[in-house]
Amino acid sequence: MTDRPASIAYGRLMHRAMRGLIQRVLEDVARDGLPGDHHFFITFETGAEGVEIADWLRDRYPEEMTIVIQHWYDGLAVDDDGFSIVLNFGDNPEPLRIPFDAIRTFVDPSVEFGLRFESTEAPEPDSDDPAPTDDGGDTPSRPGAHDAEVVSLDTFRKNH
Repeated sequence: MTDRPASIAYGRLMHRAMRGLIQRVLEDVARDGLPGDHHFFITFETGAEGVEIADWLRDRYPEEMTIVIQHWYDGLAVDDDGFSIVLNFGDNPEPLRIPFDAIRTFVDPSVEFGLRFESTEAPEPDSDDPAPTDDGGDTPSRPGAHDAEVVSLDTFRKNH
C-alpha cells in the first residue's frame, strides 16, 4: 500500500497551472510575436534563485522589478523553468533571465487579465489551498489561503 497525502494540494496545482499558462502565452509570443494590442507587465523578485539581470539593475531594484514586453524586445526564449529576453533600458539592451517561480504578477492590460503569485517561503499547512475570488481578484474570499490569484488591474493603470 502506498502512502497517500492527507489532502489534495489544490493551491500547488493551481499555482503550477497558472505558471503553465504564462509559459504557454510566452511560447506563443516567442514564436508568433505579440498579437494586436497585447502587451505584458511582469513583476518578479530580483533576488530569487535563477534570476539573471545586470548588476546595475539589481542595485536599482533590490527586491522586485516590473518589466514591460510591448514595443521592443528581442531574443524571447521560453523553457520549462522560465524565460530569457533582451529589453531596452534607456538605449541599453540588457539580457534578462526570469524563472517562472520568481514571477509575482503577470498582467495583460489590453484584455484586463492579470495573475498574482504570493511568496510562500514558509508555507503553513493550508497554504496549498487556492485563493478563490468573488470580485475579480481584489479580495481573496478566504484570507490566508492563497498562492495565486487573479488581480485587479488598477495597480497597472496610469493615473492621468
